[in-house]
Amino acid sequence: MQYNFNEIEAKWQKYWAEHQTFKAENDSEKEKFYVLDMFPYPSGAGLHVGHPLGYIASDIYARYKRHKGFNVLHPQGYDSFGLPAEQYAIQTGQHPAVTTAANIKTYRRQLDQLGFSFDWSREVRTSSPEYYKWTQWIFIQIFNSWYNKDTNKAEDIETLISKFSSDGNINVNAVCDDDIEPFTAEEWTAFSDVKKQELLLQYRLTYLADTEVNWCPALGTVLANDEIVNGVSERGGHPVVRKKMTQWSMRISAYAQRLLDGLAKIDWPQPLKDSQTNWIGRSQGASAVFNVKDHDEKIEVFTTRTDTIFGVSFMTLAPEHEMVSRITTAAQKAEVEAYIEATAKRSERDRMADVKTISGAFTGAYAEHPFTKEPIPIWIGDYVLAGYGTGAVMSVPCGDQRDYDFAKHFNIDIPNVFEGVDISEEAYADKDKTVIANSDFLNGLPYKKAMKLAIYELEKIGHGEGKINYRLRDAVFSRQRYWGEPFPVYYVDGMPQMISPEHLPIALPEVEKYLPTETGEPPLGNAEVWAWDTVANKVVNNSEINNTTVFPLELNTMPGWAGSSQYFNRYMDPHNSEEIFSQKAINYWQDVDLYIGGSEHATGHLLYSRFWQKFMFDKGLVPKDEFAKKLINQGMITGTSAFVYRDEDGKTLVSKGLIDGRNVTPIHADVSLVNSSDELDIEGFKNWLPEYADAEFILEDGEYTVGREVEKMSKSKYNVVNPDAICEEYGADSLRLYEMFLGPLEQSKPWNTAGITGTHSFLKKLWRQFHTSENASFLVNEEEPSKESWKTLHKTIKKVEEDIENFSFNTSVSTFMICVNELSSQKCYSRKVLESLAILVSPYAPHIAEELWSKLGHTESIATAPFPKFEEKYLVESSKEYPISFNGKMKFTLELSLTLSKDEIEAAVMANEKTQQQLQGREPKKVIVVPGKIVNIVG
Repeated sequence: MQYNFNEIEAKWQKYWAEHQTFKAENDSEKEKFYVLDMFPYPSGAGLHVGHPLGYIASDIYARYKRHKGFNVLHPQGYDSFGLPAEQYAIQTGQHPAVTTAANIKTYRRQLDQLGFSFDWSREVRTSSPEYYKWTQWIFIQIFNSWYNKDTNKAEDIETLISKFSSDGNINVNAVCDDDIEPFTAEEWTAFSDVKKQELLLQYRLTYLADTEVNWCPALGTVLANDEIVNGVSERGGHPVVRKKMTQWSMRISAYAQRLLDGLAKIDWPQPLKDSQTNWIGRSQGASAVFNVKDHDEKIEVFTTRTDTIFGVSFMTLAPEHEMVSRITTAAQKAEVEAYIEATAKRSERDRMADVKTISGAFTGAYAEHPFTKEPIPIWIGDYVLAGYGTGAVMSVPCGDQRDYDFAKHFNIDIPNVFEGVDISEEAYADKDKTVIANSDFLNGLPYKKAMKLAIYELEKIGHGEGKINYRLRDAVFSRQRYWGEPFPVYYVDGMPQMISPEHLPIALPEVEKYLPTETGEPPLGNAEVWAWDTVANKVVNNSEINNTTVFPLELNTMPGWAGSSQYFNRYMDPHNSEEIFSQKAINYWQDVDLYIGGSEHATGHLLYSRFWQKFMFDKGLVPKDEFAKKLINQGMITGTSAFVYRDEDGKTLVSKGLIDGRNVTPIHADVSLVNSSDELDIEGFKNWLPEYADAEFILEDGEYTVGREVEKMSKSKYNVVNPDAICEEYGADSLRLYEMFLGPLEQSKPWNTAGITGTHSFLKKLWRQFHTSENASFLVNEEEPSKESWKTLHKTIKKVEEDIENFSFNTSVSTFMICVNELSSQKCYSRKVLESLAILVSPYAPHIAEELWSKLGHTESIATAPFPKFEEKYLVESSKEYPISFNGKMKFTLELSLTLSKDEIEAAVMANEKTQQQLQGREPKKVIVVPGKIVNIVG
């Protein structure tokens, strides 16, 4: 029977779907194991061969754990809200839901054809109202909570109201806004309802505030930092400016220390942990307060170098700092405003990364040094960010290179506060070797002692205090988009009110246009039915807002990370309409045992998800405060891009070998238009890019040769390889094996379609091992395997199990190849060996394994067959093939038991007729025996 992989794969994919082979139970007596992939955003382009890498690895592990007797949860779903679908809707007028559904259909077909063992009964889609009902519900829980520093956890807002009612806020130890004014219990009671709500917003874990955001006018929305590349939007390459807007924010900063501490107890890649550690940015130092001369203003800075406070020669504020407009003098106003406008066009990342450009403006105002009372000029500079620290720094040019460069550029004094250090060329930053000078009471002290004394003296005069600071800022949670989760929020007298959970979900309304309104409101401002009736408890027409019971709903939607911050928990009980998940389900599954996904999500999805998990832990909703025990970042499969070279005239394309000496611009070409010899299909290229239909092609030997370069596989680089074509020609099992065979999971590796023939040939050879030939009948017998075959099987079991446990999937593929080669040469067709081999191969190549298992007479799927047990005895050698030498020259070999003594070995060798033939009746002078190694007869 022939190895017809297309038929076999379609057959078993159908079987798995019909029998729900991989459905996990919430009440199994088996030990649980939860394997999770970062769920995909379903783009219109579908999957390319780089996408399944992590999915194949997780699927191998999930299938392996089923063989090991675990109840495995391996779910999949779709992160289906997002900007691309919305942009497509703006361009075409097609509702994002329609586009998204079509894209999901393509993704599902492609995922199924790769043979993944997903429990599709638990599928979630973040854009489904049944799903985002619970995202809205969590938002309400966060809104109705505050962070109590005394208990170090989130608590219900009612406990805070109770404190206010009995004691005011004097003794409340909370994470809250910086500008909280004290009030008594009596004052609290006397406050109006609106005033109370305003005060509570300063404490709530999600709150409204004027926040500096990345605003993209072309897209009409706020962008997260990771949605901006080189100062422009990742989507479309549009300019981004900094702008102050009223936004919902999440008080993630409350969890900064716990987010740091939690990294110690999870098995995640160290680079990813380092990334989160740096993003959170814990630093120990002090706040120092500088009065502003001739103004009733104070500048608070956070510094880790209070030992250098006498080296302050200027202050630098972020251009966005709210104080700038109040202290700038009339003479400096024009210059300052022009600088602020220019800075708004640069992203925070650009400003942080650009250490070469030095720019700033003098406000005309001066601060007062807390100890010397000397005037200190106040500047603004874009290397200071409003969102970090206090948005102000005390600039010590002798000890900080950026301050040093700024001072040199603007001819500002650089006082030296370091003993015996030359600062004529650069700043001095070696804390350990620091001895302070020219600093009054700090003179002669090393760094640590000077730091402590400076803090003590600042506290004594009321100009500062010791403090731990975090770089982590509260997360902006509003987006001016249509295609996202609606907030469960309406407004009364300008104050946000939560819709009661029993009335969720609040579904997205229909709109005619997906762009912002003419007055600049978000796209939901175009909805005619988008107001909340507090009596009918339903969404009604906007025209009814003048009614005393009808109020406007929030026009912003939630960001993309809202839906992905708890999807892993929802998978545990995805169809529960009464609660986010039952306690029975969450207490059984607990957390994710293995999570696989890209490292690019380190400070976006993963940090925010950990924050939500810790909040839910505080509220008693989940049993673990970290959601994933182990995480692996899979590497990238790169593509080999093709380039044509446009000459400077813009009309000529020059072949690769002829570009030397020419001023050419490389342009990506679709790799499907290039053959294996790197020759371009010129007519195909002209049809693909009509702007070059009349271009002149300068050829080499009658052909146009493209340039090649290994890059990230991406639709925009036209170097993607579609898995559909690979599966059609070679089969999904070949693709799965090849992607694992390319190299270690965590490393990037280049794709080469030609290489897949190796794994495809192996599968055909595996098939022949069970048949008389590839096209002939099934050939498996009941004979006892030879000891060589037992040895081959058990060394394979040992290696494959070790490889899977260590996620070294590439070496397992090599082991399978060696195993089949050995069994083939041994002519092993024994059921006892081949049944075990089928199970070993099953996690990697499940379709062929299922077919062979069925042919072996089994009626149940191979998916839950027990994993073969390794037995050491089959690898223990019981005999040794001794080389028998005469005068140092080997003449023959003799197999003898390893249990024989030296004398017994000598006796057996001397009694052998081949020995007697060699000696021809002579007595040897000496017989040298090294047990387990050699026998040498000296004549």
